[in-house]
Amino acid sequence: MAEMTLRDAMTKALKEALDTDERCFLMGEDIGAYGGPYAVTRGLLEEYGEERIRDTPISEAAFVGAGTGAAMVGMRPIVEVKTINFSLVAIDQIVNHAAKLSYMSDGQISVPLIIRTVTGGVGS
Repeated sequence: MAEMTLRDAMTKALKEALDTDERCFLMGEDIGAYGGPYAVTRGLLEEYGEERIRDTPISEAAFVGAGTGAAMVGMRPIVEVKTINFSLVAIDQIVNHAAKLSYMSDGQISVPLIIRTVTGGVGS
C-alpha cells in the first residue's frame, strides 16, 4: 500500500466520492479558490467547477441547513465546517434536523449528508 499524508488521503476520498456519484458536491467556507482548511480541497474547484465545489458565506447554520435540504431531495452533499467549534453554531440543524428527519418522518425522508470538520493540532 502506498504511503500518503492524511491530507492526501482525505483529498483522494473526496475526489472518489465526486467521481463516483454526480449528485455529490462539496460546500463550505473557503473550500474553492482557497483550498479549505489544511488545503484538503485545493485544486478541486478547477477540476469539478463551481456547481460541485461551492464556497459559502460565513454562516454555518445556513450552509448546514442547505446541505440538509439538498440531501432530502436526493443530492449527496459533503458539508465542510471550518473547525469543530464552529459546528456548534449549526447544532440545531445537525441534531434537530439532519439527524432526526428520518425518524420523524417514519423513514419517508432520508438525509444522506456528510459533515466534515477539523479538530486537533497541526504538524508536518
